[in-house]
Amino acid sequence: MDLNRIIQALKGTIDPKLRIAAENELNQSYKIINFAPSLLRIIVSDHVEFPVRQAAAIYLKNMVTQYWPDREPPPGEAIFPFNIHENDRQQIRDNIVEGIIRSPDLVRVQLTMCLRAIIKYDFPGHWPAVVDKIDYYLQSQSSGSWLGSLLCLYQLVKTYEYKKAEEREPLIAAMQIFLPRIQQQIMQLLPDSSHYSVLIQKQILKIFYALVQYALPLQLVNNQTMTAWMEIFRTIIDRTIPPETLQIDEDDRPELVWWKCKKWALHIVARLFERYGSPGNVTKEYFEFSEFFLKTYAVGIQQVLLKILDQYRQKEYVAPRVLQQAFNYLNQGVVHSVTWKQMKPHIQNISEDVIFSVMCYKDEDEELWQEDPYEYIRMKFDIFEDYASPTTAAQTLLYTAAKKRKEVLPKMMAFCYQILTDPNFDPRKKDGALHVIGSLADILLKKSLFKDQMELLLQNHVFPLLLSNLGYLRARSCWVLHAFSSLKFHNELNLRNAVDLAKKSLIEDKEMPVKVEAALALQSLISNQTQAKEYMKPHVRPIMQELLHIVRETENDDVTNVIQKMICEYSQEVASIAVDMTQHLAEIFGKVLQSDEYEEVEDKTVMAMGILHTIDTILTVVEDHKEVTQQLENICLRIIDLVLQKHVIEFYEEILSLAYSLTCHGISPQMWQLLGILYEIFQQDCFEYFTDMMPLLHNYVTIDTNTLLSNPKHLEILFTMCRKVLCGDAGEDAECHAAKLLEVIILQCKGRGIDQCIPLFVQLVLERLTRGVKTSELRTMCLQVAIAALYYNPDLLLHTLERIQLPHNPGPVTVQFINQWMNDTDCFLGHHDRKMCIIGLSILLELQNRPPGVDAVVGQIVPSILFLFLGLKQVCATKQLVNREDRSKAEKADMEENEEISSDEEETNVTAQAMQSNNGRGEDEEEDDDDWDEEVLEETALEGFSTPLDLDNSVDEYQFFTQALLTVQNRDAAWYQLLMAPLSEDQRRALQEVYTLAEHRRTVAEAKKKIEQQGGFTFENKGVLSAFNFGTMPTNN
Repeated sequence: MDLNRIIQALKGTIDPKLRIAAENELNQSYKIINFAPSLLRIIVSDHVEFPVRQAAAIYLKNMVTQYWPDREPPPGEAIFPFNIHENDRQQIRDNIVEGIIRSPDLVRVQLTMCLRAIIKYDFPGHWPAVVDKIDYYLQSQSSGSWLGSLLCLYQLVKTYEYKKAEEREPLIAAMQIFLPRIQQQIMQLLPDSSHYSVLIQKQILKIFYALVQYALPLQLVNNQTMTAWMEIFRTIIDRTIPPETLQIDEDDRPELVWWKCKKWALHIVARLFERYGSPGNVTKEYFEFSEFFLKTYAVGIQQVLLKILDQYRQKEYVAPRVLQQAFNYLNQGVVHSVTWKQMKPHIQNISEDVIFSVMCYKDEDEELWQEDPYEYIRMKFDIFEDYASPTTAAQTLLYTAAKKRKEVLPKMMAFCYQILTDPNFDPRKKDGALHVIGSLADILLKKSLFKDQMELLLQNHVFPLLLSNLGYLRARSCWVLHAFSSLKFHNELNLRNAVDLAKKSLIEDKEMPVKVEAALALQSLISNQTQAKEYMKPHVRPIMQELLHIVRETENDDVTNVIQKMICEYSQEVASIAVDMTQHLAEIFGKVLQSDEYEEVEDKTVMAMGILHTIDTILTVVEDHKEVTQQLENICLRIIDLVLQKHVIEFYEEILSLAYSLTCHGISPQMWQLLGILYEIFQQDCFEYFTDMMPLLHNYVTIDTNTLLSNPKHLEILFTMCRKVLCGDAGEDAECHAAKLLEVIILQCKGRGIDQCIPLFVQLVLERLTRGVKTSELRTMCLQVAIAALYYNPDLLLHTLERIQLPHNPGPVTVQFINQWMNDTDCFLGHHDRKMCIIGLSILLELQNRPPGVDAVVGQIVPSILFLFLGLKQVCATKQLVNREDRSKAEKADMEENEEISSDEEETNVTAQAMQSNNGRGEDEEEDDDDWDEEVLEETALEGFSTPLDLDNSVDEYQFFTQALLTVQNRDAAWYQLLMAPLSEDQRRALQEVYTLAEHRRTVAEAKKKIEQQGGFTFENKGVLSAFNFGTMPTNN
């Protein structure tokens, strides 16, 4: 490859005028052998300008991530897709580690991503030598190669970070070499606090964290090794940061390598304590290690952390993430007696001087509020900010201490009360006091000592601050109302005041952060207090308008949730303003989707998704108001159109849900046009969305069957989609859905003249059965399509079976079909599938012109039907049991438990006993419970797609079967004898039960019909399942 030509093309990509030509040049060259290694040579060359090296690194990273692994051609195509040639791959493997060691940071970051991709595909199989190569440079006398080689090792460990223990063997083998090596290296470097030394120490800590954070490899880390590592972490956490760092601006200090190194050491010890070192909270393989950790290290590490908190208390600088991790560690320490004893004398100082101080409104909060209130809102509601925030960690520590240790809460409340009652106190401290009290609301509302005082607290200290001239105090007061929204108010006036003040803050306040907090508080009060809901009824329109305004301005997902909940609370009132609201939401959605930064900002996706869910909620609320739904349909179709035009795949599920909601009661001509558009989308790229389309497709078949059959194109579209799924590689779940749709069409159109479709449907599913089928669900679902065809028209099906020729199966398939069906009758689950199977077998046994295949299985027919009836009986009994269990679970949840532990006790004593008593019934039993629930709910996912056979007044399977058997008995005694001959005594009794039940159901149905005809009362038929208690309930042995 001509290096200069590539360099010129890469240079061109940086110049906007030359970019298109340069990209074309590269696109024509990248498949040529030796292109990728040439890029690597350019990247590591000091003679090439840096921007060109950077462009080459990005191009190589994209090539490696896309084209490194060998790939199969797509189904139906013979040409293999491009991948980097093995010779080129070998050249890159041979040189990339050196490339990473020699490159400057901005290029190195791209190369390490290349290395990660290569390790993912090639290690250990194609590239075991990477271990020796990294080890060679780690042992080098030249410290210049250490950082690069550690970055390579980090990529190796990161590749295995989240894999299960049994999948980590290649990593464990490599770390047998590397772990002692990097331990020795970091111990040698500890006394050296130079920038480069600490940078290497930080990288070693990051490697250790990635190695242990998900699973602790005990075979690598014995007690002796761990003790050496813990001493390293303790030393790093405890060492002083060079004083010259104080010259640097406070905002930039957390990025300094000394603080980052400390942060990673803390990150490791907090993770070890939380996941492996906390007896009573660990899985059984770590029982022994947790006891050892608590006894050997927990107190020593905590001592150093208490020192850090004391430095913060003395107003020395501590980086926020260091503070946060210290809180996380202490949060574990609160519940263990050995660490609590050490912490207890300091807890009041920690609570009042450290935690409280962190929870107060700060200068940086004020600065952000004034400069960019919308960014302030985003920060306060960002879950990722919470994850790294010292404020959230402080709040969690205080909550755990107040909940678990009885001396903490009264002292903290007295401290806060003193601040709130003194009018001269700094308002920021008042904010801190309210922040503390609101964070402890859950506990305060359960404690008899405090819960009755909370109403007075709101009345005397929160309501007045809702009128403060300081925005942050008004916002905090709304937040406290939200926290106490479930309080039992004794004075109705206080509740009315709370709701009025929240509404006033929402509608009249000029500061957006206050409005957002007020929105959350108001909705929570309305959801928790029946009276509050009544008070606000007259104000629904202005409240909703304001909420929509806030969402439009802030694009805040929490406020979108508020709107959703409010729609559910005020469904009647919302109906009258639904069109305006949906129009508003559609405009906001359009604005979000078309904004330039949409692609990069994940928050926007979450928010846009929230809007679609909200519109869906509105559609559900107004479903009985036909004229409103018609107006909403046009708005929703514009949204659907926008998403499809822009191919925003992540919203396909939501727009299909909208389309489903718009077709539940009737289908307009525009919605029928949408079917054609969806078909085109499906053809392009939407195999995987077939299951999401299914509810909508089911509506097209069942809600407006007349229109479906009025245009042959409609059925053709549905059949083509099902055929594509059943002949492609969409996976068996999608294939089950496709077969279900075919079954629904047949049952829905019985007697409606779709005879020409039956052979196509049946051939399609039987051909699918000749290819490998992994799950019994798909097998039975394909059989069920043919059974539905038997119910549609027995002669037509039998004629079809005689004519079908299946690949690799000479001769007619009737016998094969009947044998497969008889073998699989025990695989029909759920109510619908069993009913379908019973009806099909009943038709089979009643046939006058029986195919020989039926005679061959005569002894299996009636026993199979009785087995299916037994399954129906269990479905019913199980559903009743679940209902009963749900009630008892709800009652149990109402019982309050007190989780406080006395002063110096160990929480784990209680937990461990609970775990042991649980182990009495064993973990397996817990799993059995899950299986039991699974089995109940497994009545099957596809049953939600109803057919005419699932209606209350449809064919009754008990009567259908008994009628068929009686017909045979009267018409063909010899055949009847053959059917009955194989029955055992138990089976004959079961048959008699079925007869009795069929008669009973016939009587009940006739009586009901008679009452309705006489214009008498209409009682609700809850379906055949709950009408009878079949025998005794299963007992719990």
